[in-house]
Amino acid sequence: MKRPFEPRRPADVARRLAGRVRTSGQDAAAGGWRRETFTLPRHEARDKAREWFDRFPKAAYMTEIESWRELEGERIEFTMRRLPSAD
Repeated sequence: MKRPFEPRRPADVARRLAGRVRTSGQDAAAGGWRRETFTLPRHEARDKAREWFDRFPKAAYMTEIESWRELEGERIEFTMRRLPSAD
């Protein structure tokens, strides 16, 4: 039996989509992004970022360095983020 057409209000669509995020296990606050923060000497930080870009190509995961800052002693603190789209 065919279901009759049910008009949908924007609130109905938003509620349904919010339910999908909750049931899929994604952190709604993170928007689905996977993040990891590192604090490493400058040369190791560069190697770690390169490793992430090699392992999680930007085209598939939208990998990027979200933020970074220099600390004392030539250390770099940075946060890498990517989508879990191809996991």
